[in-house]
Amino acid sequence: MVKLKSQSRKKAIQVERKSYSATEAIELMKERSQAKFVETAEVHISLNLNPKYADQQLRANVILPKGLGKTINIAVIARGEKVSEALNAGAAIAGAEDLINDISSGSLNFDKLIATPDTMPLIAKLGRVLGPRGLMPSPKAGTVTTDVTTAIEDFKRGKIEYKVDKTGVVHSSFGKVNFTVEDLVLNLKALLMSIYKNRPSGSKGKFWKNVYICSTMGPSIEIDFIHLIM
Repeated sequence: MVKLKSQSRKKAIQVERKSYSATEAIELMKERSQAKFVETAEVHISLNLNPKYADQQLRANVILPKGLGKTINIAVIARGEKVSEALNAGAAIAGAEDLINDISSGSLNFDKLIATPDTMPLIAKLGRVLGPRGLMPSPKAGTVTTDVTTAIEDFKRGKIEYKVDKTGVVHSSFGKVNFTVEDLVLNLKALLMSIYKNRPSGSKGKFWKNVYICSTMGPSIEIDFIHLIM
């Protein structure tokens, strides 16, 4: 264990305190990945926002062109023909009262929950279960919709939701470290461009502070990101 920690510290030290180009940073992140599992590529974006003000809140979604590199299990709360539609589109489970009861009992065997608008009154009681896990359906996240087929297909393709936390930082994944450098650059650029396009109306002056990437177990690497959004 001591040897492992020593190796990790040595690799972390080898990351210089400077801004790298996206390609350089991603190459370095891949080199520093040392876990025995395929690590997730993470990005942490610090913005000049104070989300306690309504006009400085940021919450949107984007489809990563190269996906997330993992299977997304989707549950759908719907009634009638929408249940069959959801299952045919690739949902892992679908239903109404029966599914709601299962979730209330603690059965959360899914990564994303989609609901049709007519079932939202039934879902209100699940707030305490779903809210802390970020699973509560929301129109802004694209998880409350009548078009369940498109919603399921989008999330399976790599659609992600992002939002700014109370400190003004967006935390997100943008793929896996076994992706090619080119694919990770495309995903990262798509995310940054989406944030740029969804800049809140209350944002004044400098919008971006800094952007860091890392693998699940790896060191943080600062990116010179401006060329990705220009």
